[in-house]
Amino acid sequence: MGADREGRGRRRPARVMTYAAGGVLVLAGCASMPDSGDLQDVESTPRQETQVRVFAVPPGEDAPPSDIVQGFLEALTSDDPHYKTARQYLTGEAAKTWRPEVSATVLTDGPGAKPEPGGGGNTTGEISYMLTGTKVATVDARQAYAPATGAYGGSVHLTQDDKRQWRIDALPQGVVMGESDFQRNYMSVSKYYFASNSVAAGSDAQPTAVADPVYVRRRVEPMAQMVNSLLNGPTRWLGPVVRSSFPTGTALAKGAGALTPDDRNKLTVPLNGKAAGIGANRCQEMAAQILFTLRNLSPAVDEVKLRAGGAELCSLTQQAADSAASRSSTRHPDYLYFVDGEHRLVRIPSGNSGTKPDPAPGALGEGGTALRSVAVSRDERTAAGVSLDGRSLYVGSLVSGGSLGEPVLRSRGGAEKNRLTTPSWDADDGLWVADRDPDRPRLLLFEEGKGEPVEVRTPHLDGRIQSVRVAADGVRIALVVEKDGKKTLLIGLIERDEKPGGKSAVTVVELRSATPGLEEVSTMSWAGDSRLVVVGREHGGVEQMRYVQVDGSTPDVPAPAALTGVKEVTAAEDDQLPLVANSVDGIVRLPAGEQWQKVTEGTAPVYPG
Repeated sequence: MGADREGRGRRRPARVMTYAAGGVLVLAGCASMPDSGDLQDVESTPRQETQVRVFAVPPGEDAPPSDIVQGFLEALTSDDPHYKTARQYLTGEAAKTWRPEVSATVLTDGPGAKPEPGGGGNTTGEISYMLTGTKVATVDARQAYAPATGAYGGSVHLTQDDKRQWRIDALPQGVVMGESDFQRNYMSVSKYYFASNSVAAGSDAQPTAVADPVYVRRRVEPMAQMVNSLLNGPTRWLGPVVRSSFPTGTALAKGAGALTPDDRNKLTVPLNGKAAGIGANRCQEMAAQILFTLRNLSPAVDEVKLRAGGAELCSLTQQAADSAASRSSTRHPDYLYFVDGEHRLVRIPSGNSGTKPDPAPGALGEGGTALRSVAVSRDERTAAGVSLDGRSLYVGSLVSGGSLGEPVLRSRGGAEKNRLTTPSWDADDGLWVADRDPDRPRLLLFEEGKGEPVEVRTPHLDGRIQSVRVAADGVRIALVVEKDGKKTLLIGLIERDEKPGGKSAVTVVELRSATPGLEEVSTMSWAGDSRLVVVGREHGGVEQMRYVQVDGSTPDVPAPAALTGVKEVTAAEDDQLPLVANSVDGIVRLPAGEQWQKVTEGTAPVYPG
């Protein structure tokens, strides 16, 4: 448990914050606690720069119960790696059995604490306090974030020891703190596993890396935290569709201590005996998982060397890791595609500032069929287009002179809004589209973009699909779903049941909200390994564009510059390429660090995917 709190009345110091400013450490105003009286619900500590360091203060001599409770909560918002100071507020037995790592509960503000009625006092030598607040999120034992709502309640019991000092002897497991302290103490980092259906037995195909975001403490050996988290396995949500190359039971060797790269940015990772004797290819995959996982941490890691049983297993550089496994954010599309004023498929090179599009090669770019939306395969060899009335889906080659042929799908929906969504391609050239026909709403998959479609099962879907985007890893899918006039963004997992000689059974499972704060999501796109860009509005609010994580948290990056009248938005997995949108001004793009720029007239912009 923990809190970000600022008290009232006469108080004593409970924690010390230091700020790194211009190379000088400056002492901040300390949080403090009352010498008497009940604890009260108080304001959260304003979020500061991540350079702020918070140091816990142990309990004072003869401190009253209220000071012990708040001092303990304050100590847990510090940078104490093993909560040693926080444990000083507990009895010896409670300090042994309390497990802060099992969960974190995030509240809108620091928890309020008040004595429970009839909870005792100085005359009885024991007293109970109730902690209260409003939940924002939880982080479980595998460090997975999940949005949460509702009231929080937890009871803390105190007793006096032989020296008549008050100490906590019973408390909830885990920690609890206000949202601003959580943002200061924790950061989101993705660890990486491999899509379990991307490499068949005996196949030489390159495995596909899948991001699994978790929250770790910012200043508590994050490199070692991330490697340990990676070795412990994926989060419960992602686990069914990914695999790890590490043998079961693999862990850091005893006494490994902190993990720090050397002066050449090479990191040596000592593993226990479970990893000894593995083959070279598997070792390369293990090293790739670590390199992908540590890529965004500091100091930089350019190479990983794995050791087990006193022997070197293998070594892998960042550059070689991209050859050992496929990672979506390393793909750089050649073109940005959209529909021009003549309803043709056109394109602009993705890496320059040009504003004049060229017709895409192939039948969809020749204008013989008027289009309303398009999707281009990730290898940019095939395109799919939905007709202007939304009724028909066409698939054609991006090669000059190719014919289009008959549509591969027709919707029977009466109104245009009740017909086909914009299609989306997965990593294996599968084409996804939803039919919004109220009489027969369906999510469909065309294997390799052709043939009879597979009707994808969505057993726990509550609502009608309005938009579909499949992640580059092929195991996650984003759906905008409408129910009772509200449109929400859901993220699900794609499970495939391969049937030899027959069609695969495909199911979308484990759907969860990625935008709990928005009630009207109008458009979205994948914008990285574990991030999406979303346009929507909160209840009673105005339309806004923001980034969201697949786990429903908000990434610690600036939101895109404001843009009005957004109808569609697209982003590349490569975050060096600009966001592109269709707004009231036509096709516009947002280069990094700049404002939105007009490109040309048109609609339905898409990067491949």
